[in-house]
Amino acid sequence: MINDSYFGGFILLGFPGQPQLEMIISGIVFFFYTIALIGNIAIILLPLLDERLQVPMYFFLRNLAILDLCYTTNIVPQMLVNIWGKDKKISFSGCAFQLFIDVTLCTVECMLLAVMSYDRYNAVCKPLHYMTIMNPQLCQGLVTMTWIIGIINCMILSPYAMSLPRCENHHLDHYFCEISAMVKIACADTTVMEEILFALCFFIFLPPLLLILVSYGFIAVAVLKIKSSAGRQKAFGTCSSHLIVVSIFYGTVIYMYIQPGNSPSQDEGKLLSTFYSIVTPSLNTLICTLRNKEFKGAMKRLIRKEKLSGETIGH
Repeated sequence: MINDSYFGGFILLGFPGQPQLEMIISGIVFFFYTIALIGNIAIILLPLLDERLQVPMYFFLRNLAILDLCYTTNIVPQMLVNIWGKDKKISFSGCAFQLFIDVTLCTVECMLLAVMSYDRYNAVCKPLHYMTIMNPQLCQGLVTMTWIIGIINCMILSPYAMSLPRCENHHLDHYFCEISAMVKIACADTTVMEEILFALCFFIFLPPLLLILVSYGFIAVAVLKIKSSAGRQKAFGTCSSHLIVVSIFYGTVIYMYIQPGNSPSQDEGKLLSTFYSIVTPSLNTLICTLRNKEFKGAMKRLIRKEKLSGETIGH
């Protein structure tokens, strides 16, 4: 029992009474976090070291890697400390910071995936004008816009969620400070908050998803018009990785927040939150590196360069 009579923060329950399940989950989380850490750092650094990767596609991919790295680091260390240690507390300010970052980054990733689909549309459908359309100013402006929308959404949802009356209920039935878990421990009518959450999710997640679907509709038509099989495979290869990432991210988020009917159970919600917050960024890394020939080629060139420099120093 934790004496929390005068505690102003929260106690993250995780899966109470199921220590074996928690240890299994923590092992899986640690494994995927390690992959996300190594993979995303590689995605961030490699385009800076190889001039062939200094194109709009890798600019957006690098921003996605930074986003995923911040996203997982915001959650995993605290989560592992709570599972592996006896103290499951988190301060009010720590919880607020975690919630603010979670809402902001989730929104930004949603918008960034839509921006990346627009980039792929121009690369496949307008290849001759691609570099002119996707100039550095536009790319930087689009990324800045995603962050502005993310911060605005965060400033609407997060303070409202943190200010809900809880009647001294500090027990948060989750691994981290997630917005739906915060709403569930409120001791007041949360109908307005839930309606705002649903409306913002609807207007922030669905328009980008519509843009993605439209972009890939045009891409599909353009790919079918390509006569050579090699050209079709190349066009498909540049888009398939992004499409898989989009499907995983949006599929999980829609099931969590925008599905009609009943919402997922609390335990199911915890597992799904863990999936899209920790596993998905790791899968992004694997999909974007292992399925990308240009990225693998740049990695091989860098390794050869390091070997040659090492041999030169040796001689």
